[in-house]
Amino acid sequence: MDKPPRAPLWLWLLLTGGPVLLFTAYFTLPLGTFGPHHPALSWTVFVLLLTATAGLLLRAILSIWIESRRGLPGLTILLLSIVTLLVFSTCYLALARSPGHFSGLNTRIDALYFTVITAATVGYGDIVPVSQTARVIVMLQILYTLIFLTAAATALGQRMRGQLDRRAHRRRDGSG
Repeated sequence: MDKPPRAPLWLWLLLTGGPVLLFTAYFTLPLGTFGPHHPALSWTVFVLLLTATAGLLLRAILSIWIESRRGLPGLTILLLSIVTLLVFSTCYLALARSPGHFSGLNTRIDALYFTVITAATVGYGDIVPVSQTARVIVMLQILYTLIFLTAAATALGQRMRGQLDRRAHRRRDGSG
């Protein structure tokens, strides 16, 4: 019976190192440029990053749905999902620098916590969007999550199910 192929070491390094690198950048990069002192730059970067991330996510999702074997869509989706969370988190942090946008959001961890809670559509009420702008961004994140990240998770599930089915089929053919 043939053993399934093992993932190369570089793939495991990317799977662990990519997220670690992204979160390290989020917690160490100077994000003070974004916020009330540079609104045009802040909104431009936010829209560009979100648009680019959505485009790359759609590309990875489509590569799974049309059964293209090129690239690593699973890894791409994982990293882009993290980028999505960090982009929204940075936006919330920038909004919180102006009074009247958020209640309870003061640090990068607060912003990341609120982003994850919003993505999960749980909402505990300890951090609350107060301004109309903050509420629009929260609604945008919920819609973005429902559309792009749910489609990405569905595509990954289909890919994994297909791979498991192919392995089971090979085992049946090899043992029968």
